[in-house]
Amino acid sequence: MAEPLADLGLPDALADGWTLSTPEEQSFNADILRGIGPHFEAWTEANAHAVVIARHGKLVYERYFTGDDKAWATPLGRVAYHAGLRHDLRSITKSIASLLIGIAVENGWIKDLDTPVFSFFPDHDDLRTPEKDRITLRHLLTMSAGLAWSEDLPYSNPANSERCMMAAADPHRYVLEQPVARPAGFVYTYNGGLTALLGAILHRVSGRQPDQLAKEYLFSPLGIDDVEWVRYPNGTPNVTSGLRMRPRDVAKIGQLVLNKGISSNTKIVSPTWTDQATSPQIQGEGLYFYGFQWWLGRSLINRQEVTWTAAVGWGGQRLYVIPSLGMTVVVLAGLYDNPMLQPAVGDTILRRFVLPAAMNV
Repeated sequence: MAEPLADLGLPDALADGWTLSTPEEQSFNADILRGIGPHFEAWTEANAHAVVIARHGKLVYERYFTGDDKAWATPLGRVAYHAGLRHDLRSITKSIASLLIGIAVENGWIKDLDTPVFSFFPDHDDLRTPEKDRITLRHLLTMSAGLAWSEDLPYSNPANSERCMMAAADPHRYVLEQPVARPAGFVYTYNGGLTALLGAILHRVSGRQPDQLAKEYLFSPLGIDDVEWVRYPNGTPNVTSGLRMRPRDVAKIGQLVLNKGISSNTKIVSPTWTDQATSPQIQGEGLYFYGFQWWLGRSLINRQEVTWTAAVGWGGQRLYVIPSLGMTVVVLAGLYDNPMLQPAVGDTILRRFVLPAAMNV
């Protein structure tokens, strides 16, 4: 029996800058790849929303699903996703903020990653201590500032550090006033407050809020024009987890990183920066290394190791960049209330379908 048309996963022709291709033309085993749709239609607990795959600069696969979702804290009910709908990226936003720091370095607004953080915040000099004076911009990028912080607690817990930061009258001051738990530069601790400081630094050195900076220097050059930012109560865009974008536009970010900051022969982010940001800078959680707000991991497929870079967001949001295979993969889901299942969706798509299909194993 012929496979249903809905399960072929062929991208729609849209005027969004993507060149389309078929899996076969880009050396995929299409039979493996096209198993994604039926698998996640049957596995409803996974609450998958979107899968977009590009290889060799061409869009080869996209598949959308219907599932429960939220726009940050606002329930949306059941949403029938398609290419034109924005989706929460959550902490994928952090990796995009890293690209903005690279743009700031390239433009000379930031001279040195080893600049002490408090030099950007003279208005908070009263919080300085000898230990805090050792915290640099590099430590913010690698989440190794050493400040006490806990996002392991459920967000419903009032003691969750990110929740406290967002409720604070001055979120940046809240981060800077946290006590030092360990010396800067030695231990990775997941801390969205450090990314919030990166956003404040971008504003202070460029004179633009991060959303304006992103629009002018990153999104518009990539043809991305439908973006929404969740904002703090004071109106500041949330650079830790506040972006909402269309799935195919998220794939453009992955393609940019895959191409070392170049798009259509134009340098948008310095290749030096993309190399640094996606290289191991510190030991992250578990077996993962961490770069500048980007995760670094590996998968074993038929005894072959494949390394990848990823932007990771709460709820099952994943953007994988796989240089050895010339590929970028976007996975979006709605598992905000199921932390145990969150990693399984992206991992299943990557290891069960995409990598075997690309490697023909």
